[in-house]
Amino acid sequence: MKLVVQVKLLPTPEQAAALAATLSDCNAAADLASAVGFARFGLGVRLVPLHHAVYRELRNRGLGAQATVRTMKKVVDAYTTLRAGIDARRFGKRDSPRRTEAQSKPIRFRSDAAQPFEDRNLSWRHEARRVSIWTVHGRITIAYTGSPTQLATLAEHRKGESDLIHRNGRWLLAATCEVPEAALNTEPRDWIGVDRGIANLAVTSDSRTMQGKGLQRYRRRMARVRAELQTKGTKSAKRKLKRRARREARHTTCVNHTIAKTVVADAERTGRGIALEDLTGIRERTRVPRHQRATISSWPFHQLARHIGYKARRAGVPVIEVDAHYTSQTCPRCGHVAKKNRPTRDTFRCVACGLAGPADHIAAVNVQRRARTAWVFVNMPHAAASPSSPSGTVASRKPGLSESGR
Repeated sequence: MKLVVQVKLLPTPEQAAALAATLSDCNAAADLASAVGFARFGLGVRLVPLHHAVYRELRNRGLGAQATVRTMKKVVDAYTTLRAGIDARRFGKRDSPRRTEAQSKPIRFRSDAAQPFEDRNLSWRHEARRVSIWTVHGRITIAYTGSPTQLATLAEHRKGESDLIHRNGRWLLAATCEVPEAALNTEPRDWIGVDRGIANLAVTSDSRTMQGKGLQRYRRRMARVRAELQTKGTKSAKRKLKRRARREARHTTCVNHTIAKTVVADAERTGRGIALEDLTGIRERTRVPRHQRATISSWPFHQLARHIGYKARRAGVPVIEVDAHYTSQTCPRCGHVAKKNRPTRDTFRCVACGLAGPADHIAAVNVQRRARTAWVFVNMPHAAASPSSPSGTVASRKPGLSESGR
């Protein structure tokens, strides 16, 4: 299982200048490789043809051999991501202006964009907390720091590339680590049902509520700042918009990490599994008023599921996804399903038996119950191969052995 550990570099002013020059030269070379590759191959840029086309020219610009190879690989990866985005219609339909613009020009790289390094031009000295890195001004040794947990993971499991990043005046190294997964708990005592929402980002069947009011206030404030900057329309305002967008994304990621860590820790401590709603396609299925469209489109439910999934795999906790339909309108006591069972967004009151409570908690309890049924079905002999198994249900997949919740 791959994780990314990020450490902070502590360069001297001279070393920081060398790192800045390295990023600038490497990204200028990436721009050149991208332009040549796009002119010759369009969006279908591949590593071997690009190597034959630009390797010698990039070497003549003063880059080392490994830096040249990593730069070309960065260009190829950028075009691969662009093609995947176009195929997934992230740039709109076939003749949309945004898609046409993306297909009509080569990819450009910022002068301070991240640059990948491998073991041949970057080496770690964990005991001394120093890293030796290649630069255009020669190889230098820089001190680094980080949290004790991340440093221990880095020293024990680092494997693969490391990216040099310059962000907000700080120098960072993001290193890839190959962390072994814990043995999967194939006999969980029970399940923790998790209902994901907007007002409450996550509510568990144990009545633990992770509210999203703070995140909503933060996003409303960011929306007001965005509106002011968009009104100006200057280059400086556009740069600030990009920085604030990245800051908002990091803030949301931090919130989701905190929630995922809490849920997985509860499940691991009590020997239970985690049950989530399958929310695939929910944005297309729901209709919301105009003033709520921005909120629903920026709802980070998928990221929360990914965080829960990888943290659960690391802890050996099984994760299962169940059908999300009518979880907040179904009575967990009598099973009655009705829209009237939920008179308001926050309230559940069964019109048949009178059971009442918070709607999100009721939904989490229903998710928990569906997970129990699904787990029993999964563990039936030959259940996966049975032709009578209902198609499209999550119960037909073995939790923890698939990509559920990633």
